[in-house]
Amino acid sequence: MIDKQKVLTGAWLFLAVMVSSSAPASAHPHVWVTAREQILFGPGGKIVGFRHVWTFDEMYSAFATQGLGKNGRPPTREELAPLAKTNVESLKDFEYFTVAKTGPAYHKFGPPKDYELTADAKKIVTLSFTLPLKEPVSAKKPFVFMVYDPTYFVDFELAKDNPVTMKDAPSGCSLTTMRPDPLTETDTKKLNESFFSGLSPGTDFGVKLATRSIVACP
Repeated sequence: MIDKQKVLTGAWLFLAVMVSSSAPASAHPHVWVTAREQILFGPGGKIVGFRHVWTFDEMYSAFATQGLGKNGRPPTREELAPLAKTNVESLKDFEYFTVAKTGPAYHKFGPPKDYELTADAKKIVTLSFTLPLKEPVSAKKPFVFMVYDPTYFVDFELAKDNPVTMKDAPSGCSLTTMRPDPLTETDTKKLNESFFSGLSPGTDFGVKLATRSIVACP
């Protein structure tokens, strides 16, 4: 289990360009991400990994692109490459904010690859990377996939349209995406209190707001 201090410290590392910020830590979440996810299949019809595409909010994007780009233009991939490397390397401490499991068994990940950070015309940045599973996994038993920050320091929200897809899935495989239930009154109170205390609403609060994707193959 990752302790809160480690999460906070590492989250700031993950958000390396924000370390020097004077913005107060006054609420949770601190960063908002719109996510698109692709579940990758390989030989034998097994799941081999995921393609994460995470678009950050305006504040994080402004820090990330600060001082980069020429003549007011968005920075290039090359200019953002060092930050992309920092991001994916620091994500290891947080298990890439990714959960992959079959029944009670959690699957391990290999090193991320094919990563890049891009900025659009409005300088909104998107981090894309492939996260391979350490071992390919059959989806003949229901396979569960989630992306979230346990402490809700970072709010991952799936894009509205087709946020999770499958690539090269065998015929007959199905994908079900389940949005989280509304928070209970107690959880809503915890979340509201975190806005005033600046502390996490709980070390496993994020799972209550996580979207769950389930893959099943014949």
